[in-house]
Amino acid sequence: MSDWHVEEISWDQQEGRMLRQKQRDELDARYGNDTHEPGTPPSADDVTVFLIARDIHGTAVACGGLRSIHDSALGSDVMEIKRMYATPKARGKGASTAILTALRNAARDRGAKCLVLETGTSQPDAIRFYEKHGFTRIPLFGAYRESKLSYCYASKL
Repeated sequence: MSDWHVEEISWDQQEGRMLRQKQRDELDARYGNDTHEPGTPPSADDVTVFLIARDIHGTAVACGGLRSIHDSALGSDVMEIKRMYATPKARGKGASTAILTALRNAARDRGAKCLVLETGTSQPDAIRFYEKHGFTRIPLFGAYRESKLSYCYASKL
């Protein structure tokens, strides 16, 4: 399947909460605990864009958000990808690519020149995905600087 309907929803909408909870559950299982996220968790207060992808049946199967980031090491005009997730059934079928493409467009529309993200050492599937889509590894930034479980990536827009 390559046809996905991507739409912006509010952070607090039920479908977004459900996808984010599935992501948390999966990551908790991978890391063996729920303390694997350094820094301030994203929220409605700082995520300026939150997107979902729907399959042909209208079911929300993937999500991702953007928040502005202020880190002197990264410079200005940078946004961070947060809560990028696809359900297992949607993986490898283009839903995540559709979300990432829409996030890049949304970041450009908001004046960003670069996207950054953090992913974990126990997420080889995410690492492959981001590298396939042109993200390059950068030094750990912000709250991730001291994390032994984090890799950070960037992509110019």
